[in-house]
Amino acid sequence: MAHRQPILLIDSPSLYFRAYFGIPESAAKTGDGQPVNAVRGFLDMLAQLVRTRRPDRMICAMDHDWRPAWRVELLPSYKAHRVAPEGGEVVPDTLSPQVPIILEVLDALGIPVVGATGYEADDVLGTLSVTQPGPVEVVSGDRDLFQLVDDARPVRLLYVGRGVAKLDDCDDAAVRARYGVPADRYADFAALRGDPSDGLPGVAGVGEKTAARLIDRYGGLDGILAALDDPGSGFAPGLRAKLDAARDYLAVAPKVVRVATDVPLPELDPTLPTSPADPERLLELAQRWNLAGSCRRLVDALAGDRS
Repeated sequence: MAHRQPILLIDSPSLYFRAYFGIPESAAKTGDGQPVNAVRGFLDMLAQLVRTRRPDRMICAMDHDWRPAWRVELLPSYKAHRVAPEGGEVVPDTLSPQVPIILEVLDALGIPVVGATGYEADDVLGTLSVTQPGPVEVVSGDRDLFQLVDDARPVRLLYVGRGVAKLDDCDDAAVRARYGVPADRYADFAALRGDPSDGLPGVAGVGEKTAARLIDRYGGLDGILAALDDPGSGFAPGLRAKLDAARDYLAVAPKVVRVATDVPLPELDPTLPTSPADPERLLELAQRWNLAGSCRRLVDALAGDRS
């Protein structure tokens, strides 16, 4: 079925972490002092996205496994610095209790939420981006999702690195302008450059410019590794030595960085509701958690003209 309006695929963890750190706890609390800053910020982000992007469908993706074992097996350093001493992810104590509230509100609104055992939200988004009818707009502050951009479908990344009010609407040309590589080579680029936030060491001495230049010249990691075995391929001796020393890492890193697009997901109806699925429950949640303003703004946005 063809759609004129986009489906918004929401990287929920990316947005609620951003909301948590963007709004002071003191500015958003319940009557008994429980912080709801992440909930308020998340709901306000959704309201603004609905108003400005005018989608006819929306799905919120969740992390059911923020550090999948299959990625750790390939690269033990993957997100290792974010593991709490008692196991699990390091998450602020006052953020964790807010996530179930977000899920309850989304359920009362009728906005679908989906995750998958053994996969991150990124993988859910990757799968939805190739299975849901376009146009597709993925909303995230995660750079890894630049790899999902595909002008042919079309799939765009609404990158919220500067916030939802200043999001970057990225097609393939925008990815090329930002990083010097096409979107479908971003995973190779990221593997070469590395990403400390994910525990990806990268190739020692290879930064963004060198990584982009290598991909432009050799087409991607497969071409780069093949050229390493060719004495006439034109590598500077120092760069050849750095890449050669990183062969084992480069053999696994792209598989870690690449977003899965074949995650088993349940059937979903992504149609964006024009009114809450359960108005009484939404009202009760809004009162209990001091969310009246944010809930009203999102309900008003859903009821607005999106034609």
